[in-house]
Amino acid sequence: MDTKLTLKLDKGIIERAKMYASDQKVSLSNLVENYLNSLNTNLPSQKEITISPFVKSLTNGPTVPANYDYKKNYQDYLEEKYR
Repeated sequence: MDTKLTLKLDKGIIERAKMYASDQKVSLSNLVENYLNSLNTNLPSQKEITISPFVKSLTNGPTVPANYDYKKNYQDYLEEKYR
């Protein structure tokens, strides 16, 4: 349900906000609503984003040793390839 809200802001800020909203092809009301919604990320009414098991599994991928020399590995690969 939409409800009307009246704000008092500096005229210059309003004009810049209108130009920005126009450039983004959104209404000024939508722009303000999205901003205010982004501030309320910890409220229980906010929908939780569920991460799929596949995406979670990507974070547990193989680790690279700290002393891994990728340049040497690539050089070896190229030498082998062009023999």
